[in-house]
Amino acid sequence: MKIEYSKGEKADLDLIQLHRRTSEATSGRKMKVMLIFPPDWYPSEPYLSLPTLTAVLRAAGHTVIQKDVNLEMYDWYFSEDFLKRVLKKVPQQLDRLRKLAKKRELESWETDLQLALCELTRERIAELIKKAEEAKRIVRGQIFYDIDKLEWAINTFREVTAAISLVYAPARICMPPMETDLSYKVYMSSEVMDAVQDTQVNVYRDVFEHIVKPAIEAEQPDVIGISIVLQQQLFSSMTFCALIKQHFPNIHVTIGGNTVTRLRDTLPQSPLFASFDSAVFYEGETAFLQLVEAVGAGRSLKDVPNALYRDASGVHTSALTYSENMEALPPPDFEGLPLDKYFLPDKILPYLATRGCYWGRCEFCDHGEGYTAGYRTKKIQQMLDEIQYLRDKYRARHFHFTDESYPPALFRKLCRGLIERDMGIVWTTHMRYEKSLLDEPVWEDAKHAGCKYLHVGYESGNERVLKLMDKATTTEVITRSLQLSAKAGIWNHAMGFFGFPGETREEALDSIQFLAKNKDIVHSVGFGTFDLSRHTPVAKNPEKWGVTAYVNPEWDLALDYYYTVKEGLSIEEAERVFEEFEQNHPSSWDLRLFIREYIFLYIARFGLGKLPDLQFNAAKAGTGTRPSLEAKVC
Repeated sequence: MKIEYSKGEKADLDLIQLHRRTSEATSGRKMKVMLIFPPDWYPSEPYLSLPTLTAVLRAAGHTVIQKDVNLEMYDWYFSEDFLKRVLKKVPQQLDRLRKLAKKRELESWETDLQLALCELTRERIAELIKKAEEAKRIVRGQIFYDIDKLEWAINTFREVTAAISLVYAPARICMPPMETDLSYKVYMSSEVMDAVQDTQVNVYRDVFEHIVKPAIEAEQPDVIGISIVLQQQLFSSMTFCALIKQHFPNIHVTIGGNTVTRLRDTLPQSPLFASFDSAVFYEGETAFLQLVEAVGAGRSLKDVPNALYRDASGVHTSALTYSENMEALPPPDFEGLPLDKYFLPDKILPYLATRGCYWGRCEFCDHGEGYTAGYRTKKIQQMLDEIQYLRDKYRARHFHFTDESYPPALFRKLCRGLIERDMGIVWTTHMRYEKSLLDEPVWEDAKHAGCKYLHVGYESGNERVLKLMDKATTTEVITRSLQLSAKAGIWNHAMGFFGFPGETREEALDSIQFLAKNKDIVHSVGFGTFDLSRHTPVAKNPEKWGVTAYVNPEWDLALDYYYTVKEGLSIEEAERVFEEFEQNHPSSWDLRLFIREYIFLYIARFGLGKLPDLQFNAAKAGTGTRPSLEAKVC
């Protein structure tokens, strides 16, 4: 099924320019904008939304303050200041449990919590402070490349966040992986709002007081924009929004990002809207610039494309949509972000040259929901100029090309261009298995151009299921692609899932067998089970797929639905196949690292020859617990 992009009336360039001239004529001043990237995300590289918006706003003459609050939060978590605050909270948490015990019998987890809190002594906190600071030093220094030291640092982060969790219980704070749980349902507006007000579990209230509020007081912005990428970020984002409106009611607060776009039909009726003034859907550069200038001019937001806003008469959604001309956009602007504070020894810069997916037909994918126009790209010379500019300006050698799926023709041109310019960078990106990339010279070019690590959508090793998904590839193409890229020294990370509607158990096992057969050229895997996301082609055509979705009206923020199928694996059966896969897969895929940027840096430094050192050894680790193969954000 081809992606449908007809989402509202398209605003042409002339109309956009007219609105811009109107803003300039009526405003008479430039605006100060604070952009916030909220928790939780692994703090290994800047997320591209802030630098992209910053470049456009600054080009228009506005002042921008970029705040990666996620990064600042984790830097604070692993510090003496925060951990001493944790120590002060221990008596408060114990007192809360004592009072609770007078009202009812404590549950077993609560009594366990009491015992653990009693062990969180001044001496224990002092030990954690020392370990946390050392762990940060390791991940930010060249000692990072000692795998034993790095693994110790990652385990220390887990140990420290587990201790932090004790004083915010029943919340669970975890990093890595990013699995912080405030004990509320993120798919219900009412529970998100309750979490915002819960002073016991909501660690983000403390983050606001320590990081966000002082920055706002110092900078006095006119507009604050918050970029929400993952649904889990709704907890921190809505906390920040509510507290900003409480302490700074005259600041216009806007939210945007992937999750906001996917909730565009829900937000107008959601009580969450009481905490912010407007939202931007789809692509945000032009829309947010127009919104900022309309706010500065005191004008209505009705002519701002891609906008949801509230005024005295109610909540309104703009009838206009706008998609960006990629060639007209400037390169991202990272100025103001503390690039040396990310949890990496060598900075990695993200760069995006395309919008949308050139294929755009996978039946399980909803990436097209983020756009109101089809696939677009910058010209190759502009891309090369911008990459070189970013390399030189920020002294960066490592790049993450964040395109949803790199097109074959552009991949070839990029590799040749990087070689011809002798760019000297190393990079990672995301691709499909393509018949048009089966020439060995293509991969020789990729090798010499600095390509080190590929995330590739494997999805299934069964021909019938690949056709059902409309992947337009074959196991023969996948095998040859793996062989050629591995021969070129490029790390292959295969992503897939079990339980696509109609897939049988035998076909799911084919996927496992195919991967096992090619284990020497599949270097890592990220797997899971099929999710019926509300915007996927499958969800939009349930009869075609024999799928019945169960939509709970109280779960107003749900982006995935429980479902049953007429044929093939049920949700529960697919999960059992995945569990079997977790227990019975080649040990070479059990890695001591699962953070993608860390693997990228290791391969960039050592090549595939380092692979044995990256693999998990249960005997050496002193545990029989194998790392999970579940696909995770980081």
